[in-house]
Amino acid sequence: MFCASTSFWGSSQEPVLSKKSGAIYEKRLIEQYVEKNGTEPETNEALTAEDLIPLKTSRVNEWDSVALGTRTLMEELARTREELSTALYQNDAAKRVIARLTRERDEARDALSKVTVSGGAAAANGDDMAIDSVQGLSEELAAKVDETHKQLSKSRKKRPVPGGWVTGEEVAEFATESSTSLPFSQVTALTVQEEGSYAAISSAQGDTAIFSVDEGKVERQLAVNEPVTDEIWTGTKLIVSTAKGSVKVYDSGKEIASLTEHAGAATALALHPSGDLVASVGADKLVVFYHLESFTPVGRCYTDSALTTGRLLLGAPLQALVFSENGFWFAATAKGQTTVTVFDLRKEGDAAKAKVLEVGGAVQSLAWDYTGQFLATAGPSGVTVQQYAKGSKAWSEPLRSSVASSGIRWGAEGKKLVAVNTDGAVTVLAAKE
Repeated sequence: MFCASTSFWGSSQEPVLSKKSGAIYEKRLIEQYVEKNGTEPETNEALTAEDLIPLKTSRVNEWDSVALGTRTLMEELARTREELSTALYQNDAAKRVIARLTRERDEARDALSKVTVSGGAAAANGDDMAIDSVQGLSEELAAKVDETHKQLSKSRKKRPVPGGWVTGEEVAEFATESSTSLPFSQVTALTVQEEGSYAAISSAQGDTAIFSVDEGKVERQLAVNEPVTDEIWTGTKLIVSTAKGSVKVYDSGKEIASLTEHAGAATALALHPSGDLVASVGADKLVVFYHLESFTPVGRCYTDSALTTGRLLLGAPLQALVFSENGFWFAATAKGQTTVTVFDLRKEGDAAKAKVLEVGGAVQSLAWDYTGQFLATAGPSGVTVQQYAKGSKAWSEPLRSSVASSGIRWGAEGKKLVAVNTDGAVTVLAAKE
């Protein structure tokens, strides 16, 4: 700090400020000058000692530090803003690239699922079907399939009704035991554990609820995160297929495997009676077989030609089809039809129609019980149970309920029915105790 007057250059030990001019002086020197001359050296105006204001220098270093710190912070702020701007730009660019690649992948999958692959002139000329691509099962798995087929073929036709199984009289007494609303709607799939204690219910949003049939409540939820198209339960494992082509396996609420073998949606699942294999079929016309121990694909079959072993017409697009445990019957219904047709695989043509059952309303789901006696139907107008008596070879309808449903499955020993509708309402039907 220096004096204002050229006569007093030097560092000020006790600086003072002139009220009149605002100039700064060294106190000792300016007081001597004023006492001698009575004026201010800069302006020659009259000046007294009372016109001098002492300046405090103890805060100068602190002020300099604050000013320097503020400047440093401003520089860091500007640099941080530049880095943030760059990061946001990179993030936006990455999201755009991901969105584009995801869109291109989905478009490619959709196009691949719709493409028609020509297997040669033979198919075009109506000759025998040509399979475009086949990966057969290993000898060990093929032997397992053959052995299971032999065992079931011998036992199914003469298999007795298990002790304690539901009777027609008990089915006639079925009423609503519980009714529960799920935390989601747009239900697309329903399956019940073999023991009948739990049901898995899934939606088009990718939600799955594990529902206790006995307690009538949701015990757990799974986030599949992909629209579910079908699901089956084997032991403690829940297997789901999705509209994005995935086949996922869950055990004890945890995802233990996820396989994507289809180029389009995986539309349905089927469990082999041996319990070792599960098959998925997709919109890409591919059937894939998976080994449940290793969770790996072990076989596949692709064809663009029609494989026909028989022609059984319903007159409209197929809505639901389910095989009976007797091994030679299956029931089917078409979209918008109020009838269910039971076909006998041992016969051909019109003779294969073992029975046409009039339900009285559109049917969306079918379920045979384990014994093959009871066929449950579900639709917007309600639930029915059709019973076949082997002794009299006659059909009857022991149950008709007004519970609107889109899916139906049998519980343990056939003593309960689990029904669900697309709005997410689960109803358990059982005989009153």
